[in-house]
Amino acid sequence: MTRVLVTGFEPFDIDTYNPSWAAAQLLQENPPEGAEVTAVQLPCVFGKSLEVLREAVLETDPALVLSVGLSGRNGISVERVAINVNDCPIPDNAGRKPVDEPIVPEGPAAYFSTLPIKRCMTEVQKQTGLYSEVSQTAGTFVCNHVFYGLMHLLATEGKQRRGGFVHIPHTPEMPRAVKGQVTSLPVDVSANGLRVVLSTALAHESDIAVAAGATH
Repeated sequence: MTRVLVTGFEPFDIDTYNPSWAAAQLLQENPPEGAEVTAVQLPCVFGKSLEVLREAVLETDPALVLSVGLSGRNGISVERVAINVNDCPIPDNAGRKPVDEPIVPEGPAAYFSTLPIKRCMTEVQKQTGLYSEVSQTAGTFVCNHVFYGLMHLLATEGKQRRGGFVHIPHTPEMPRAVKGQVTSLPVDVSANGLRVVLSTALAHESDIAVAAGATH
């Protein structure tokens, strides 16, 4: 069995529920074939989230790490790159609001995901019929903070671990979805898309050459 770590976030701001954590739990309960999934909840807090993440990676010693976050996007959004900056228009759950701060001082400007992102996108579309995309930015809030921190950890710990980040939509009962401000998916549907991401990443290290860029 291949050990996999999947992280999701605690509820943020006015939400009492975070589908990223619920989806991570569903993957732990029903993992892809051949995988043993451990789900860990991260605080939506700068700094503390990386402490919890590092502890989980060292404790579970996974071959692959998938961090999952919530976004207002339409489907399964596979992130390409994490950048070394915290720059926030809103505070985290601890009230912190860093501006133009490096995540890792003297760290590289960016890290690419080490998942086969385009293959994952394509397989989600093919196997589930869900909308899936490669995203060129994870923002500069706690999701990017965790994505960059994860990739820095994997790059500097000296083990052949792979990892990446995926955003999933709100669920229909969440406030922004109820108001029609964002599209939504039931959490079990999003979890199924994430399951395909995991199974694809476990089966393939190399990516495929298909267009999945952006003009802006």
